[in-house]
Amino acid sequence: MQPKQAIVKSYHDGTKHSYHSVLVNPNYVDPSTQPLSFKFYPHFYRRLNLDINNPIHKFIWLTSTITCEKNYQNSPYQLRVNPSAGGLYPTEIYVQIRGIENIIDGIYHLEVANNSLSLIYELIDDGLENYITPGKCINGFIFLISCVYYRSSWKYQNRSWRYCCLDSGHHLGAIAASAYVHNRKVQLIFDFDKLALNSDLGFENKEFVTACAIAGEFQDKQIRSLRLKVPFVCGTDYFEANQFIEDAYQVTAVQPSSHKELEFPVYDFEQERFFQAIWRRRSIRRFHKQPISQVDYLRILREAEKPVPAEHFEEIEIFSVIHRVDDMAPGLYKGSSLIKEGDFCDKVGYLCVNQAIARDSAVTLFLVSTYQNYQTAMQIAGFIGHRVYLISNYLGIGCSGIGAFYDDETQEFLGTDKDVLYSIVIGK
Repeated sequence: MQPKQAIVKSYHDGTKHSYHSVLVNPNYVDPSTQPLSFKFYPHFYRRLNLDINNPIHKFIWLTSTITCEKNYQNSPYQLRVNPSAGGLYPTEIYVQIRGIENIIDGIYHLEVANNSLSLIYELIDDGLENYITPGKCINGFIFLISCVYYRSSWKYQNRSWRYCCLDSGHHLGAIAASAYVHNRKVQLIFDFDKLALNSDLGFENKEFVTACAIAGEFQDKQIRSLRLKVPFVCGTDYFEANQFIEDAYQVTAVQPSSHKELEFPVYDFEQERFFQAIWRRRSIRRFHKQPISQVDYLRILREAEKPVPAEHFEEIEIFSVIHRVDDMAPGLYKGSSLIKEGDFCDKVGYLCVNQAIARDSAVTLFLVSTYQNYQTAMQIAGFIGHRVYLISNYLGIGCSGIGAFYDDETQEFLGTDKDVLYSIVIGK
């Protein structure tokens, strides 16, 4: 292993769970101290209220909107189109809009709480392209995902570094889902000058750019970097620094990802039904130990394995532990090939930190990888996880992501030397 790669690997290893680590540090927090989960720019910034009767507005709106409100401990709790570890929602969306009728060319912050765009920077001959795709001009939309990491580290401490990346991947999945509903193609970009962009967007050390999604036309034209820095606005009402997370981000932000040929996935979903799957997506908290059909399971797996629309890429392998699928033997599978037959319900429940949903599901998926770029790998795992959510819900099957598992024991059970990045459960 190269020295730089060993340093990157140390940030994954430094956030591992074990039976012992969970016992001695169970992460109890006072919910009354939770930091603000919405970011707002000052009231004097120009705003565009999103009208869902306008197809362009609706495309942006569906990438990051509130879909349900509940009460939890006598306080309102708002669920969004994208899942998030612990419902903490560290991710934010910024979108550069260029060449769209009736919208000023500029960089906007998407204010989820009130479904509006805040114009934080007006374009002239500059823009985000020089940081992301030098020598190209994008007519259309450049979506940036950022993480306000303290929203997550407030509860999950160092391991929230993983959750920030997974949540970012889920948010990319939400953008791609909205693009599908609105007949647009989206390309994901993970390797670009994130550190310079953080500085020019005024994020300081309290927020960081993780990924980009482009929905627009590429033109050969030089666009210069932002001529002015955007004023700093904090994404939480208070902040506590975590040096481990900040160092992990800095190191992994400059690591090159693996490369592959750009390929767009082809889907065949009924769009209104798919929209309803997006809108009604929830993280299931209980399963009833009922089987799902082999047809549905294989379709979920097939859709999850479709190409990720990115040139910067890390390969993800999927292991499945089948508990209850009609006409399939219970056991450990790699893809659709049986590796080890047996009833592993209790074992998998234990591995996922004794969570009943892993024991009672129809299938528990584990996503693993050997990577060059850790940020990219984790985000792609989250992106694939978002696919599993939506495809499962489209088929009337429940789903939940699980970021907590005993790392080394799970790796041993799967029989792999690759890092376990994410677990996802599906069932009735």
